[in-house]
Amino acid sequence: MNKVFVSHPRHMLDHYFGARASAALARFADVAYNAEDRELTTEELADAARDADVIIAYRQTPAPRALFEALPKLAAFVRCAVDIRTVDVDAASEMGVLVTQASAGFVPSVSEWVIGAMLDLARGTTAYAEAYHRHEAPVPKMGRELRGSTFGVIGYGQIARYLCDLALAFGMRVLVSDPYAKVDDARVHHVRFDDLLAQSDFVVCLAPANAQTANLMNAQTFAAMKPGAYFINAARGELVDDDALLAALERGHLAGCALDVGRATDQMPAPKLAAHPRVIAAPHIGGLTPGAIEHQSMETVAQTEALFQGRVPAGAVNAAHAFRLSGFHLQADAR
Repeated sequence: MNKVFVSHPRHMLDHYFGARASAALARFADVAYNAEDRELTTEELADAARDADVIIAYRQTPAPRALFEALPKLAAFVRCAVDIRTVDVDAASEMGVLVTQASAGFVPSVSEWVIGAMLDLARGTTAYAEAYHRHEAPVPKMGRELRGSTFGVIGYGQIARYLCDLALAFGMRVLVSDPYAKVDDARVHHVRFDDLLAQSDFVVCLAPANAQTANLMNAQTFAAMKPGAYFINAARGELVDDDALLAALERGHLAGCALDVGRATDQMPAPKLAAHPRVIAAPHIGGLTPGAIEHQSMETVAQTEALFQGRVPAGAVNAAHAFRLSGFHLQADAR
């Protein structure tokens, strides 16, 4: 039977892969799992997966050149996530290993988290709850309605498009800034980045993380935001200069901030920022819902099954270079 190794740390398997995906995988493959409650080192992964045809990789599992060099039998590295930045695709291609990625199944989940964060920031719900938990009587403060506020989104990908519809349903004025996107919705205003920062009451960062967007939100861009505005990051920690964000909060230029990502391990918010009294921080759980997780894990299982059935699956990144798949008599997946 074809052999698969699943690299998810044991304590993350239920949350980020799930029993349904495990059962589906077992129907057509001989499956081995990471037995540790941690990420394996590259050397440990190579040893554990030495007989595997396919590695199904946890979202944080790195795949450097050394991994592909150490696994001459490996035919495919199947990422159970969208982000493949820690995979050396060039090395995989050179050695004939297919790399795949999952599609974004977390669009509604992350979008709803952003809406919840905005409501919390605007009405101070968490601050009131924390005061009551300390057996204090909080002083009521004037809140802000989403209706009539200006909502600015940096980046106009799948999440942003879905999220803009939610913001419009709340009666918000919606601005987007993305130099590479076309905005066809007449209700959404495509504006320059500086104009979005200057006009928005809520700025949501959903830009892709790459060399061009590193520290996109820095001292200059935070200073360009409307005084008293809120900043929300649900994309990647690398987009934000944490020191600059902290300074903008400390001097009162920003009224508050919500973070589901950051520069700590596994895209967690940095502890110093997360502890700030005007920050609502979550441990990278925007996409942690059953529907979002099952979308990606079941898609990953389907990709693996397609490979064993001789089809190039949807999500293949480097199919033209994956010569190790020749034994599976591959055909293009028509799905």
